Formats: sequence, C-alpha cells, structure tokens
Amino acid sequence: MKYFLLAASFLVVFSGFSANNKDREFGVQVNEAIKVVSLDGSIGEEEWADADLIEGFVQQIPKEGMPATNRTEVKLKYDENFLYVAAKLYHGVGEGYVVSSLKRDFRFYESDAFAITIGPYDDGNNGFMFAVSPYNVQMEGLIHNGDRVSDVWDNKWYSSVKRFDDHWEVEMAIPFKTLRYTEGSHYWRVNFIRNDRKNFERSSWVPVPLNQRIQGIAFSGYLNWDKPLKKPGANIAVIPYTAVNGSKDYRTEEPTNTGVAAGFDAKIAITPSMNLDLTFNPDFSTVEVDQQQTNLNRFELFFPERRQFFLENADLFGDFGFRQIRPFFSRRIGIATDSIGRSSNNRILYGARLNGNVGDNLRVGLLNMQTADELSVGYPGQNYTVATAQKKIFSRSNIAGIFVNRQTTGEIREGSPITTFNRVAGLDYNLLSADNKWTGKFFYHRSFGPTANIDPQAFASHLSYNTKKFNLQWNQEFVGEDYNAEVGFVPRRSYWRLEPNAMFRLVAKPESKVFQQTFQVRYDLYKDQDFGQTLDQNVTFAYRLYFKNTSTIQARVFNEYIYLFRPFDPTRSGGKQLEAGTDYRYTRAGITYTSDSRKLFNYSSTVYTGEFFNGERLYVNTNLNYRLQPFGNISLYAEYNKLQFPEPYNSADLWLIGPRMELSFTDKLFLSTFVQYNSQIENININTRFQWRFKPVSDLFVVYTDNYLPENFQIKNRALILKLTYWINV
Repeated sequence: MKYFLLAASFLVVFSGFSANNKDREFGVQVNEAIKVVSLDGSIGEEEWADADLIEGFVQQIPKEGMPATNRTEVKLKYDENFLYVAAKLYHGVGEGYVVSSLKRDFRFYESDAFAITIGPYDDGNNGFMFAVSPYNVQMEGLIHNGDRVSDVWDNKWYSSVKRFDDHWEVEMAIPFKTLRYTEGSHYWRVNFIRNDRKNFERSSWVPVPLNQRIQGIAFSGYLNWDKPLKKPGANIAVIPYTAVNGSKDYRTEEPTNTGVAAGFDAKIAITPSMNLDLTFNPDFSTVEVDQQQTNLNRFELFFPERRQFFLENADLFGDFGFRQIRPFFSRRIGIATDSIGRSSNNRILYGARLNGNVGDNLRVGLLNMQTADELSVGYPGQNYTVATAQKKIFSRSNIAGIFVNRQTTGEIREGSPITTFNRVAGLDYNLLSADNKWTGKFFYHRSFGPTANIDPQAFASHLSYNTKKFNLQWNQEFVGEDYNAEVGFVPRRSYWRLEPNAMFRLVAKPESKVFQQTFQVRYDLYKDQDFGQTLDQNVTFAYRLYFKNTSTIQARVFNEYIYLFRPFDPTRSGGKQLEAGTDYRYTRAGITYTSDSRKLFNYSSTVYTGEFFNGERLYVNTNLNYRLQPFGNISLYAEYNKLQFPEPYNSADLWLIGPRMELSFTDKLFLSTFVQYNSQIENININTRFQWRFKPVSDLFVVYTDNYLPENFQIKNRALILKLTYWINV
C-alpha cells in the first residue's frame, strides 16, 4: 500500500508539469449565419460566402506531418438552433470510394469519411464526434478519456451529401440541443479529420502524431464564437415504445407465451450541460445479441453493455477501476440469479440518470434503478444507486470518486445467499498529460456489506509512456480476498499482479510498401495475497508488420505458468478435472494474417499451436468477409479448438461458427441475420433483426430468435418481437 501511495504522489506532482500549456496556433472564427443554410449537400458560394475557409490538412498516416494528398476544405457557421458544417473533399477522377454499408454508425476507420470532433468543455478529455460517409451515412459518438469513442450513442442531427467526379460535398446541421456545453461559452475545442481509406491516408486540420488516435481531444484547435453562446431553449425529448411479443419454450409443455409491453424514455436538459434521463418499464429486446466466445479459462467472460439507456456518458459510471476490476458494471442490473446459480432476466421497473458538467472542470453523475420481485426464482427486487463526480486538475488530468449501492427492497427467502445490501466506494486519479505521451490511473476502492470483512479493498496503478518509437507501460494491481463488488465486474480476487510491457515501433521510409513494424515483450505475473505463491505467469513476445495496403502479419510466442488453486477442466466439458494444487508450464506460438481490407473480399486467419496444461492445443480462427458495397456485408467467422489430453482426462474438438449477413436496402431500411453455433455449450442460435428508421431516432423493429440443439436441430425456444419507438421533441 505504501508503494501505491508513493507512486500516486509522484504522478500527481508529475502531471503538474504539463499544466497551463494551451496552444492557440489553430483557431477559427465562427460567425452567426446571415443567409439561411439549405441542407442539400451542395456548398453554394453565396450561401457560404460569409464563412472562413479552413484548409491545409496534414497527414497522420502514412507520412506524418506531410500535406494531405487530396485537398479538404471546411466552412462553419451557426444560428440559434444549429452549428452548420460544410466540407468539400477532393479525390482523383474516377477513384471511387470504400464504404462498408449504408447502416448508421459505420466504423470510421474502415470507410471513406469526414468527421468533426468537438470539445465544448476545454477539459481535453470529453467531447463529441460526428462523421459522414460519401453515401450520407451518419456516425456519431461520445469521446471520453481523451480519445476513446463510444459510437453506440444515438442522437438526432442532419446531413446531406452530393458526389461528383473529382470530389464529394457534405453539409451537416448539428442541433445545439444535441450537444452538452456551458452557457456563455466563448470557444470550444475542435478538429476536422478525414479518412481517405482507399488511399490508406488519414489527415486532419490540427496535426495528430501517428502514435495517437486521430480523434483525440488533446490534439485540437479552437472554435471561437463571435459572441457568447446562449441557452438553446427548452430541450425535452420523449421516446415512447410499444412492443408485441410471442415466445415458446419447447422443452416444457407450457403454451406459447404472448404479451404486449409499453414504456418510455425521456431526455430532459436541466441546463445546456446537464441532462436528466428517465426510463419507465424499459424494453431491451431489440438489442443485438452478444457474440459468443469459447471459454477455456477459469474465470467469467466479459460482454459489453449494449442497452441504449446506459450508454450516454457511460464512462462517467463504468470507467472506474480497470477492465478486470470494475466497481460498477451496468449489465449486472436486470439479472436475477436463483438459488442454484442460474441466471434469468430481472425486469427493470424504472430508472433515472442525471449526468453532465457543472462548468468546464466538474462532471457529475447520479443513477438510480429499481427492479421487480422475481417470485418464480425467489429473487427479491433490488434498488441500485451510483453516484460519481470527476474534477479536472492540471491540464487534462482528473480525480474522480464513485459510490455504488445495491439495496434489497423485497423479502429475502430463508437460505438465500442474497444479502440486504452491498456497497463500494472508491477514488480514482486519472493522469493525462497535455501531449498525451503520459497516461495513467491510480485507484483505491473498498467494499462494504452486512458482515465484517478482513481485507475488502482493491487498489492499482497504471502508467504509460507513448512516443513514436516506444510505448512503455507499468501495471500493478491488488484485490483483497474480501473485496466484493456485486454490481461490478471482478472475475478474480485475492491476488497481486505485476504487468510491465514494452513495445518498439519502427516506421518505414515513405517509398516503402511497409508502413511500420512493432516489437513487443509483455510480462504478466499473478501472486497470492501474501505475495508468496505464484498463481499465473505469462511472457509474450510479439512482432507485427503493417503494410500500406492495410494488410498485416502478426507472430507471437507465449510461455505460460498456471497454478490451480481449485480443480479445473480445461475443456469445460464436464470431464475429469485437474487437481487443485497442481501447476503447469507450457509454450505456444502462432501467426495471424489480415488481408487488404479495402478489397471487396477480405479475410483474416490465425493459427496457434503448442502445449496446454498437461496436453496440447491447436487453435484456428478465420474471418471471411465480402462487402456488397455500399449495401452491406456477408461474413463468416469460424473458430476451432482441438484439445488433446492423456487419459483419463477429456479431449475435445470445440467449434464456434458465426455466419452473419447485414444488408442496407437504403439508409433507413436494414436487415441483419446472425447465426451462432457453439459446440461447447451445445447451442445453435439464430437472430434476425429488421429495422426501419422512418424518422431520425424513430424505429420499427421486427426481431426473430431461435435456439436449437446441434445434434438433431431440436428446437429449444423461439421468440418473435415487434417493437415501435418514436422520438418526440416536446
């Protein structure tokens, strides 16, 4: 603990060296519109004559700092309701485009696209990203932690595009009501970025080093308003839904279950920077199914949150701690567990979430959710409360606190493992230097329950130094045996972890077909709580080769040591288990090749082979993809694990196969079908989803789901859902 506090003190002092380093070399004046903007995708000279021209884009890749090969021009203006953006993007005559599909929220790095990034709070960490493809497909996202984009956030804005022989033009209208900002602002952070995918070139107005993410708020100029921004007026949206469903479990004699559900979400802007989200009887039946995984390790797998209500400003609640030490994980809300450990849905009755900024330097969040009593499984209703605050210090760093409370509101049956409450309180210090070379996190968390515990704490430190040649990282973790974050994600406890990591980056010459090479060594050590017994040890050597045609080659060698502190079956198939107290050291090696992703047909393949516990493992996965540009994709993911062990232990051949088809008939009509065959859990799942976006953020969904036994295709269960949502501005 003393080393943790010593290092944290060092980083607090160190981060001060980067304070007050505000660079205004890149600035643009934006004036109130004199002429009305007609959003037709054509940038008329008279219409945009009163706006300053923004140009001079420079490459991030492949030739960092050099002028962009193809010119990009941008203009800005605004009125009382919208920020308007116009861009003209030139290219060679007849070059064409790389476009993944017509579906909203495309992957920016995989498509020709133009984007604006906005940081209304000047904290260098949080903002918005709005992007458009040459086919007027929109993508919007929330930027958090400086350069991470959550593209599952949805909101209402407008755009129009026109394509010409040698360029394409885009006009965007972003409502001030969509954004979060401080009333009376004089300036925002801003950058404009272009992904010229077909030419393997990424460029921006404000230069971004090639070792950084191009959407990083740290690398931005300033959008200077001609007068202080006013409050945008009443900003209330109600999104009601109604759903009809039918389902049948064919393993029982119960009749088909049918039902009708209704509920709503509401978004209320308390101030331009503070938003209140409400939900009543929410329905998540149309959320895309999780991509299944073959689990060959001893711990719980992580599946990301996909429910829309939990996604806006999700980092304010879910980014505390580390990836494997989360004090709050929203997917724990809405799950009931019976007395023998089986999970089922736990209906959410209502919820509220207040989140946003108080000035430029303070973010706050408050979440409360109430679930129903699930009498059939003996699971009482629960109330979940999460309170957070994040205060900016120095140039971009912040200190943040969190409090999580799960409170049982229903009757607890005799013999039930459910307790009356579980609480976690914690403090995080997030380091981000002005130039983003130094990043890190230090935290201390503690859990509380109805009974006294000896060591209910977790603390950790992470420090990263990232330059064009080197990426050096240090990670240290401790999780006490009694640390119990029931509404979090903590798959293992009672350990120390040390994880140094070093990578060397070698950028090729401009005339080379190679873009860059990286050499990496990583050491990962787990010790028991007394720092005596080694539990896990992993040494990894990795080499990666990146070509300018977007193909890559990766080779890795692993040497692993595992001590089993409880019995374990490596195939997880119910066979004879390896005994507790035994240990194993083994070596594996493998190679991955990814083809040119700009081509209509592209693929990737990985092969690993070597020892595995007391046997051997062959791992092969292949991902085939054909792009029906611009209407969608057909892909096939296949994973095979051949596990061979000596008698009397089980050997196994495990398959995970997932064909997927995504079609966009227009930019408003979408059809996706996802089939998953998982031999480890003996299940075939079919999920088909039709979506009609008849108005912005207003949808009609039809979702069909089947589950089968693979041996004879006997149906396990089947469900059909029809759901209508409608966005209403009050």
